[in-house]
Amino acid sequence: MRERVVFGPEELPRALGELRDCAGVEEAAILSTCNRTDLYVGLEHGADAAVKHWFGGYHGLSHHELDRHLYTHHDNHAVRHVMRVASGLDSMVLGEPQILGQLKTAYGAARSSGTVGTLLGKLFQQAFFVAKRVRTDTAIGSSPVSVAFAAVALARQILGRLSSHTALLIGAGETIELAARHLAGNGLGRMIIANRTLENAHRLATEFGGYAIELGEIPVHLAEADIVIASTGSPDTILGVEDARRAMRSRKRRPVFMVDIAVPLDIDPKVGTLEDVYLYTVDDLHDVIEENLRSREDAARQAEEIIDQHVHRFMRWLGTREVRGTIRAFRDEAGQAREAVLEKAHRRLAAGMPPEQALQYLAHTLTNRLLHAPTVQIRRAGAGARHELIDAARTLFELDDDSVDDGSGGGNAP
Repeated sequence: MRERVVFGPEELPRALGELRDCAGVEEAAILSTCNRTDLYVGLEHGADAAVKHWFGGYHGLSHHELDRHLYTHHDNHAVRHVMRVASGLDSMVLGEPQILGQLKTAYGAARSSGTVGTLLGKLFQQAFFVAKRVRTDTAIGSSPVSVAFAAVALARQILGRLSSHTALLIGAGETIELAARHLAGNGLGRMIIANRTLENAHRLATEFGGYAIELGEIPVHLAEADIVIASTGSPDTILGVEDARRAMRSRKRRPVFMVDIAVPLDIDPKVGTLEDVYLYTVDDLHDVIEENLRSREDAARQAEEIIDQHVHRFMRWLGTREVRGTIRAFRDEAGQAREAVLEKAHRRLAAGMPPEQALQYLAHTLTNRLLHAPTVQIRRAGAGARHELIDAARTLFELDDDSVDDGSGGGNAP
């Protein structure tokens, strides 16, 4: 299912534009990785159905197929989800750092497409801040646990010391770079990096003392590789079963360890049926990863506390943002009343009214104007038994329970 809902980098602008054009959608961003596809959407209440309909239609999925795998978070739950994703707490590899870079890339793509506004912009920036704080204030990143690390650890488990082995890395992105770093750190003997763009392969190969080739040269060098790690963004298979079969004949029963981290897969799954080939996908690495996660569980609990704190702050900002127009209108109304009463007070002074009387007029008239509408509404609330509105008035005006009447009359309020 993950393979069927991938958004490739080249199609993101079009997909973002279509998503933004859905009824009720105001802002949108899309995160699509090997382990998740998330839509982050600022939308009007009740507009979920339009987003789900678009998502299913875009990928050719029926509602039945989609609903079995879909999760939806709203409001503070959505805010918490984004912060947990950014911090690596919702990854298959707990605390892995690559997701933060992927989320920043998704945010950049949405900004370039003009689909991010104030709401998602603030949310992403807050999520990035939280992720940095989690990384700094907890031990969640203290041990090198990642899909790439797990792949290298499994290679060592199967092949033993790596100093006499050759690795073929297919791709030149973040995951492959991380795998190259771990392999080099474990004393790998020789490294070959294959990529569609030879320049990118050469850049990475130069850093780790490797050899760069184009994807089309893989069949020529495949027999040399004891380790193959693939992670590209290609929509098509890179390594087919026939190329692998020829390479294995040349290797004369020497085993080869392969890991396909890509979504969609780079290596034809049939390759795994060949004798002396140990082929793993990202899902197969789960058990290896579990062994390296126990030290991070306490740190994850600390991270959750940090996230809870910042979810509360963001929701408080959001609440303030939503009432900002109301506050502005309330202040404008009060300002207009003040200017009108002040002008009349000035005219009375100019006509000879003593200053003390003019001040009393100003205070009395301004008070009446400001309190007239609230007083009328409180009386109506009392007549209609709308106790929630009366309670709100007590809160808004910071009144003791005994200082507000029930709206039934009495008192000298205007």
